[in-house]
Formats: sequence, C-alpha cells, structure tokens
Amino acid sequence: MQNDVALFSELCDELFKLEINKPVAEPIPTSELYQELDLSLNTEGIIDNDLKETLKEIIKSTPKTASKSFFNQLFGGRIDKATLGDLLAVILNNSMYTYKVAGPQVGIEKQVLKEVAKLAGYNDSSDGTFAPGGSMSNMMALIMARDAKNEAIRAEGLSSKMTLYTSAASHYSISKNAALTGIGRNQVRQVNTNEKGEMLSEHLEELILKDIADGYQPFFVNATAGTTVLGAFDDIIAISKVCKKHKLWLHVDGAYCGGVIFSKKHKHLIKGLELSDSFSVNAHKMLGTPLTCSIIITQHKAQLHHSFSNEADYLYQTDSDDFNLGKTSLQCGRRNDALKIWTLWKSVGTKGLEKIVDKQFEMAQIARDYINNNDDYTLYSFDDSISICFNYKGVPANELCTALYKNSELMVGFGNFNNTEFVRMVTINSLLEKEDIYNFFETLETFVSEKMLKSVTT
Repeated sequence: MQNDVALFSELCDELFKLEINKPVAEPIPTSELYQELDLSLNTEGIIDNDLKETLKEIIKSTPKTASKSFFNQLFGGRIDKATLGDLLAVILNNSMYTYKVAGPQVGIEKQVLKEVAKLAGYNDSSDGTFAPGGSMSNMMALIMARDAKNEAIRAEGLSSKMTLYTSAASHYSISKNAALTGIGRNQVRQVNTNEKGEMLSEHLEELILKDIADGYQPFFVNATAGTTVLGAFDDIIAISKVCKKHKLWLHVDGAYCGGVIFSKKHKHLIKGLELSDSFSVNAHKMLGTPLTCSIIITQHKAQLHHSFSNEADYLYQTDSDDFNLGKTSLQCGRRNDALKIWTLWKSVGTKGLEKIVDKQFEMAQIARDYINNNDDYTLYSFDDSISICFNYKGVPANELCTALYKNSELMVGFGNFNNTEFVRMVTINSLLEKEDIYNFFETLETFVSEKMLKSVTT
C-alpha cells in the first residue's frame, strides 16, 4: 500500500504541473479514443512502471476541472482541506448505513446536517441525509411529498393522477424523477418565468386550480435557488403562499446556489427558505468540495423515515434508528460524502465558508463589469448570479465554445434562454482571482481575432 501511496503522490505532482502548464487538456475525439490510449483490460496484468506511464497519459488527456481555465460546469477548483477529507473517506472505506460499521463518521454526518438545517432556518427536529447527487436529492423530496399526500402509495402504488409543478427554467431532473417515481412526465406542469427565469407564482396558482378542476391531485412544487442557465432565484415567499393555500409540499432545489445560506450578504436571495418543506444543496458546487457532496434536509423527520425506511434484521443490529442512517437514505451501502464537507467546515469555520461563497459573487461582478465596459460584448445575465451569460462580436456561442475546447484554449459552455443562445461562464471556482477573469476574456478575444475571424476572412 505504501508503494501505491507514493505512486499516487507522483501522479498528483504530474497533474499539478499540467494544471499550470497545460490547463486545458487536448481533447481526444471519441472515434480515436481507444487508439490513442491503452484502455484495454487483458488476461494478464502489467508491471507497475507500465501502469504508471499509462496513468500519466490518461491524466494528461483528462479535463482539468481544477485549473483556472475551467469555467464550463457548475463545479470546479480544488480546496485542500475538502480534498483531504475525501481522501480519508476513501482510505477508511466506511459505509454509512449503520453506526456499527461507520462509528463516529455517523456523528460527523449528523452534525453537518444539523448545522445546515439551522442555517436554513428549519426547526430543531429537522433531519436529512446525503444523496448521490442533486438529481437524487430532488427525487427524495418528490417521494416524501408523494407519500405525505397519500401514505398508501408505498404499499399499494399510485391510484390517481398526481401533478407537480416546477419552473420552465428548472433542472431537467424534475421531469426525469416524475418518470422514475411513477408520477409520469405528462403530469409535470412547467410554470412560466419572468425575463430572469424566476417562477411566476400567479401562473403556478392558475395551473394548480386548472388541475384540481380537471380531477388531478396536485402535491409538489419545486422552487429553484440558482437556475441551471442564468442562476436565478425563485421567490420562495410568494410560492410558499400558494403551496400553503393548496396544501402542497414545497421543495427548494438549491443544488447550484443553495450555498448562499452561508453568506450574510447574499442570503436574502433565498428569503423565506424556512417556509419550505425540504431543501437541497450541493456542497461540490458553491462550497468547493470534491464530487459528490449532495445534501437534502426536511422539516418533516417522520416523513423522511416513513418514505425511506425498511426493516432488515441482518443489517440493523445495534444502536438506535437515529444513528442507523440507512433508515433515512435512498441507498443501503453508500460512501462517506460527509467527511469532505466536515473537514473543510471544521478547518475554515462557518465564516470561512461564507468567504468562499462571497468570492464567487465578487468574481462574477468583475466579469459583468468587464463585459459592460466593452461594446463588443452583449450581456444577458444579471446581478446576484454567478452565471455570466454573454455573446462576443456576434460569434455564435456554440461555435465559439466548441472551438475554444477543441483548440485547448478554455473550457466554457453555452446556454439558451428565451430562444437566445449565449456563452455561459461560471465563477464557481472560489480560487479564482481578478487576473484569472481578465485572462479568460483576453484568451477568448485573442482566439476569436487570430483564429476564428481570420478563418472567416480567408
């Protein structure tokens, strides 16, 4: 094992050098992947030196998500103490379903959940769990809402058509989860949004009333704290009033930007969160932990247990249900995702996490200011978002982003809202500095001038 730890350290050194000298890996076309890299699995193994060289080649060609040229997705960067926690979780290799096999790691998870619930403004009897991603967090909320509306469903299955509601700008997992849980995609109602992508509560109520009149059973509303494209925040207070009136479960999907619960300056963006029934946040996004670190909490502890517990004498043999986390989890065996956020939180404190969140908004504002001061750019996003959406010199966004990727210049994606396509740059890497933002634009502008526009004129 010590030899492998030394090899791991050597490979890390290789990666760190590449992140500096070659921050955007040269992509291998899928048609050439198996010719370029030896990914084969054979009857006989290979010696350590050959394995090391193969791994180095794989690392070289793998996208560098921690580099300061990665602005592509809703995660990025690498925070040391969080990475330390994740590495420890791998070495310890505990499964989190019982106290017997996880020991104090259960206490670590419960402490993180307790503090997150407190920051969300939830009651003292709230509870939660770690799920394998934001999509599964949303599914857990949907299942709790479904069972709360009709407790017989767990045993008997659906007997009537139930409807749920989410904004047209929300995450695709809502429709996917409706299909997976037996609700059906056709029973998902997309609520209109304003020009920022925020749900219109007036239209929400119209849809609910129509469904009631048509004999459907409304049960669940999904609000979003940070829409995937523009980073918009739904008005939780307005939506909550509609939910209370019609007795619907309100879930707030904060997978992208729910981390604002840590920020005094930006917490106003989720004003009214304490009125919701459940809330999810991905610490591997705004808080910078390694993938995955997805948290869901609810004010209805009994419902969490009711929807996900199942007796298993071969498993739950010691201690109380409160410390046997499999009773409130979507999974049975699951890795320890709590340790990485705990080591980060323990090392920097709540104030340190606040700084991590605030830094992302600061970098986003620097990017918006740059765009607003340059006539060659058109800005489509707004303040209070860490998604910076823009176009440059009328170059089609999908062509620009693809060319930057293929030429190993920048990793940045494109998005679409209201039939307008644009570059979507995200500043979720809290290790970015002002010069990194300027370097992004300088790289983009130089590339367009020297390669894209030149190729058009010739």
